[in-house]
Amino acid sequence: MTDMDLLLSLLAIGFSLLGIVGCILPALPGVFFSYAGLLCAWCAGWSQMPADAAWIWLAVTIAVSVADYYLPGWMARRFGGSRAGSIGATVGIFAGLFFGPLGIILGPFVGAVAGELLHDRSDSAKAFRVGLGSFLAFIVGTGLKLGVAIAMFVLVLADTWYPIKSVFMEAFGWE
Repeated sequence: MTDMDLLLSLLAIGFSLLGIVGCILPALPGVFFSYAGLLCAWCAGWSQMPADAAWIWLAVTIAVSVADYYLPGWMARRFGGSRAGSIGATVGIFAGLFFGPLGIILGPFVGAVAGELLHDRSDSAKAFRVGLGSFLAFIVGTGLKLGVAIAMFVLVLADTWYPIKSVFMEAFGWE
Protein backbone atom coordinates (compact mmCIF):
# COMPACT_ATOMS: atom_id res chain seq x y z
CA MET A 1 0.00 0.00 0.00
CA THR A 2 1.33 3.40 -0.93
CA ASP A 3 0.61 6.90 0.22
CA MET A 4 -0.82 7.56 -3.25
CA ASP A 5 -3.40 4.80 -2.75
CA LEU A 6 -4.44 6.32 0.54
CA LEU A 7 -4.65 9.79 -1.03
CA LEU A 8 -6.72 8.46 -3.93
CA SER A 9 -9.10 6.72 -1.54
CA LEU A 10 -9.55 9.83 0.59
CA LEU A 11 -10.09 11.92 -2.55
CA ALA A 12 -12.63 9.35 -3.73
CA ILE A 13 -14.68 9.75 -0.57
CA GLY A 14 -14.32 13.55 -0.61
CA PHE A 15 -15.37 13.87 -4.25
CA SER A 16 -18.28 11.49 -3.67
CA LEU A 17 -19.58 13.56 -0.76
CA LEU A 18 -19.12 16.77 -2.75
CA GLY A 19 -21.04 15.12 -5.57
CA ILE A 20 -24.01 14.47 -3.31
CA VAL A 21 -24.01 18.12 -2.22
CA GLY A 22 -23.64 19.19 -5.84
CA CYS A 23 -26.81 17.35 -6.81
CA ILE A 24 -28.76 19.77 -4.65
CA LEU A 25 -26.77 22.89 -5.55
CA PRO A 26 -26.89 23.32 -9.34
CA ALA A 27 -23.78 25.51 -9.26
CA LEU A 28 -21.75 22.34 -8.64
CA PRO A 29 -21.71 19.49 -11.18
CA GLY A 30 -22.74 16.86 -8.63
CA VAL A 31 -22.70 13.66 -10.64
CA PHE A 32 -19.41 14.63 -12.27
CA PHE A 33 -17.82 15.07 -8.83
CA SER A 34 -19.24 11.70 -7.83
CA TYR A 35 -17.78 10.16 -10.96
CA ALA A 36 -14.40 11.77 -10.20
CA GLY A 37 -14.59 10.08 -6.80
CA LEU A 38 -15.37 6.77 -8.44
CA LEU A 39 -12.37 7.17 -10.75
CA CYS A 40 -10.10 7.98 -7.80
CA ALA A 41 -11.26 4.81 -6.05
CA TRP A 42 -10.79 2.78 -9.23
CA CYS A 43 -7.21 4.08 -9.67
CA ALA A 44 -6.17 3.09 -6.14
CA GLY A 45 -3.95 0.02 -6.04
CA TRP A 46 -6.28 -1.97 -3.82
CA SER A 47 -9.43 -1.33 -5.85
CA GLN A 48 -11.54 -4.37 -6.68
CA MET A 49 -13.73 -2.39 -9.08
CA PRO A 50 -13.70 -3.71 -12.67
CA ALA A 51 -12.94 -1.36 -15.57
CA ASP A 52 -16.41 -2.03 -16.99
CA ALA A 53 -17.92 -0.36 -13.94
CA ALA A 54 -16.01 2.86 -14.63
CA TRP A 55 -17.29 2.93 -18.22
CA ILE A 56 -20.87 2.12 -17.23
CA TRP A 57 -20.89 4.83 -14.58
CA LEU A 58 -19.48 7.31 -17.10
CA ALA A 59 -22.41 6.56 -19.41
CA VAL A 60 -24.86 6.91 -16.50
CA THR A 61 -23.24 10.21 -15.45
CA ILE A 62 -23.56 11.66 -18.95
CA ALA A 63 -27.12 10.39 -19.41
CA VAL A 64 -28.31 11.80 -16.09
CA SER A 65 -26.65 15.16 -16.75
CA VAL A 66 -28.19 15.47 -20.21
CA ALA A 67 -31.60 14.41 -18.91
CA ASP A 68 -31.42 16.91 -16.06
CA TYR A 69 -30.62 19.71 -18.48
CA TYR A 70 -33.46 18.94 -20.91
CA LEU A 71 -36.10 17.63 -18.50
CA PRO A 72 -37.60 20.98 -17.38
CA GLY A 73 -38.17 22.17 -20.94
CA TRP A 74 -39.49 18.79 -22.05
CA MET A 75 -41.90 18.55 -19.10
CA ALA A 76 -43.11 22.08 -19.73
CA ARG A 77 -44.06 20.98 -23.26
CA ARG A 78 -45.69 17.76 -21.95
CA PHE A 79 -47.89 19.85 -19.66
CA GLY A 80 -49.18 21.76 -22.68
CA GLY A 81 -46.61 24.49 -22.86
CA SER A 82 -45.35 26.27 -25.92
CA ARG A 83 -41.77 26.67 -27.06
CA ALA A 84 -41.71 29.93 -25.09
CA GLY A 85 -42.57 28.04 -21.89
CA SER A 86 -39.88 25.47 -22.59
CA ILE A 87 -37.28 28.17 -23.20
CA GLY A 88 -38.48 30.03 -20.09
CA ALA A 89 -38.02 26.91 -17.96
CA THR A 90 -34.48 26.46 -19.23
CA VAL A 91 -33.65 30.13 -18.63
CA GLY A 92 -35.22 29.87 -15.18
CA ILE A 93 -32.80 27.10 -14.22
CA PHE A 94 -29.84 29.40 -14.75
CA ALA A 95 -31.47 32.59 -13.49
CA GLY A 96 -32.46 30.81 -10.28
CA LEU A 97 -28.78 30.36 -9.40
CA PHE A 98 -28.58 34.07 -8.57
CA PHE A 99 -31.36 33.91 -5.97
CA GLY A 100 -30.08 31.29 -3.56
CA PRO A 101 -31.76 28.03 -2.62
CA LEU A 102 -35.28 29.33 -3.19
CA GLY A 103 -34.31 30.58 -6.64
CA ILE A 104 -32.76 27.24 -7.47
CA ILE A 105 -35.99 25.45 -6.60
CA LEU A 106 -38.44 27.96 -8.08
CA GLY A 107 -36.40 29.14 -11.10
CA PRO A 108 -37.71 26.57 -13.58
CA PHE A 109 -41.29 27.15 -12.40
CA VAL A 110 -41.09 30.95 -12.65
CA GLY A 111 -39.28 30.75 -15.99
CA ALA A 112 -41.89 28.46 -17.52
CA VAL A 113 -44.77 30.59 -16.24
CA ALA A 114 -43.11 33.78 -17.52
CA GLY A 115 -42.43 32.20 -20.90
CA GLU A 116 -46.03 31.06 -21.25
CA LEU A 117 -47.40 34.42 -20.18
CA LEU A 118 -45.16 36.17 -22.72
CA HIS A 119 -46.53 33.79 -25.34
CA ASP A 120 -50.21 34.09 -24.31
CA ARG A 121 -51.25 36.47 -21.51
CA SER A 122 -54.89 35.34 -21.64
CA ASP A 123 -54.38 31.82 -20.22
CA SER A 124 -52.77 32.14 -16.79
CA ALA A 125 -54.12 28.73 -15.68
CA LYS A 126 -52.23 27.07 -18.52
CA ALA A 127 -49.10 29.05 -17.64
CA PHE A 128 -49.36 27.84 -14.04
CA ARG A 129 -49.87 24.22 -15.19
CA VAL A 130 -46.81 24.43 -17.43
CA GLY A 131 -44.80 25.93 -14.56
CA LEU A 132 -45.92 23.06 -12.32
CA GLY A 133 -44.71 20.56 -14.93
CA SER A 134 -41.37 22.29 -15.07
CA PHE A 135 -41.11 22.25 -11.27
CA LEU A 136 -41.91 18.54 -11.19
CA ALA A 137 -39.17 17.99 -13.77
CA PHE A 138 -36.72 19.78 -11.49
CA ILE A 139 -37.71 17.52 -8.60
CA VAL A 140 -37.39 14.38 -10.76
CA GLY A 141 -34.04 15.52 -12.18
CA THR A 142 -32.65 16.32 -8.75
CA GLY A 143 -33.88 12.99 -7.40
CA LEU A 144 -32.32 11.15 -10.33
CA LYS A 145 -28.96 12.89 -9.86
CA LEU A 146 -29.09 12.30 -6.12
CA GLY A 147 -29.85 8.62 -6.58
CA VAL A 148 -26.92 8.18 -8.97
CA ALA A 149 -24.54 10.15 -6.72
CA ILE A 150 -25.53 8.11 -3.66
CA ALA A 151 -25.11 4.85 -5.60
CA MET A 152 -21.60 5.91 -6.64
CA PHE A 153 -20.81 6.91 -3.04
CA VAL A 154 -21.88 3.47 -1.82
CA LEU A 155 -19.69 1.86 -4.49
CA VAL A 156 -16.72 4.04 -3.47
CA LEU A 157 -17.23 3.19 0.21
CA ALA A 158 -17.48 -0.50 -0.56
CA ASP A 159 -14.26 -0.34 -2.57
CA THR A 160 -12.21 1.74 -0.12
CA TRP A 161 -13.60 1.03 3.36
CA TYR A 162 -11.47 -1.92 4.46
CA PRO A 163 -8.11 -0.63 3.15
CA ILE A 164 -8.65 2.80 4.73
CA LYS A 165 -9.86 1.20 7.95
CA SER A 166 -6.73 -0.97 8.13
CA VAL A 167 -4.45 2.05 7.53
CA PHE A 168 -6.02 3.97 10.40
CA MET A 169 -6.04 0.95 12.71
CA GLU A 170 -2.34 0.39 12.01
CA ALA A 171 -1.49 4.11 12.35
CA PHE A 172 -3.16 4.43 15.75
CA GLY A 173 -2.20 0.98 17.03
CA TRP A 174 -5.80 -0.21 17.28
CA GLU A 175 -6.31 -3.95 17.24
